[in-house]
Amino acid sequence: MKKLLIYGATGYTGRMAAARAKALGLDFEIAGRNQQRLTALAEQLGVPSRVFEAVDGAAKALAGIDVLLNVAGPFAQTAEPLMRACLEAGVDYLDITAEINVYRLAERLGAEAVEACVMLLPGVGWDVVPTDCLAVHVAQRVQEPRSLRVALQVPGSMSRGSAMSVSEIVGAGLMARVDGHLVSAPDAQPQAFDFGEGPVECAPLSFGDLVTGWQSTGIPNIAMFVHVSGEAFPEGDLSQLPDGPTAAQRDAHRARALAEVTGADGTVARSVIETVNGYTYTPLAAVEAARRVLEGERRTGFETPARLFGGGFAETIEGTTITDR
Repeated sequence: MKKLLIYGATGYTGRMAAARAKALGLDFEIAGRNQQRLTALAEQLGVPSRVFEAVDGAAKALAGIDVLLNVAGPFAQTAEPLMRACLEAGVDYLDITAEINVYRLAERLGAEAVEACVMLLPGVGWDVVPTDCLAVHVAQRVQEPRSLRVALQVPGSMSRGSAMSVSEIVGAGLMARVDGHLVSAPDAQPQAFDFGEGPVECAPLSFGDLVTGWQSTGIPNIAMFVHVSGEAFPEGDLSQLPDGPTAAQRDAHRARALAEVTGADGTVARSVIETVNGYTYTPLAAVEAARRVLEGERRTGFETPARLFGGGFAETIEGTTITDR
């Protein structure tokens, strides 16, 4: 049996991912940089642990591993050293980031990954699995799709890790894909989208779908937006935020995203995907992706969830529905 390593397993999402991997009976180990917390979790789960930093030279820590699932954000700090470690060690790389620069990095490293017979598959969590699969679904509803707009609805409170990742996304600046090229879009304006309860204003923001949407659908013009409700985007000292929403808080807020595709003849198709809360969805989707890769469902180079697993992958997670509008 091939072996999975979950890096960042003692974090908020990492603990849920590790518990899911245990429930599925996967052969896995956990890893991170805090030995005390790792030891305690490893004893609780009855699995081995490895202590190492996500820095240059981490390849030697991946001995005996076939697939690495990185859940340690912000990914601006962990993705590159762990991707490069995987390339050196011959290990497939997965993560759960929404940070666009990680996708751009994976895209740049794609040729090296092919040479190393390694797969780089970022975004196996709530972003971008539902939106990537939704984009593929909607693109099939029009002839010659030319433009794609994706809007996320972010309800409820945000975890400390997600808040830090959002800071990275904001720091990357506003971007869009125009005629197949990723370009700066500093003048992008808010747009209104209807997730099912009437139009709401959504702000432009550069998520990884600007890369995955292009790779998965070939649509040359893509823009991303997000609707923030309640206290989703916190301010102040992010390190002081709670670990993440409680189970009850997660159950109170389902997640939605909308994709709108325009064809060459001007035909417009829209669909909305609704799932369990994103923080509940992410470990389920990430571990399912890892399980499939462990079983041989893989291709070398840079990959996207929908391109690798098919447009129906998002709906394999219980509680997921797609509604055409």
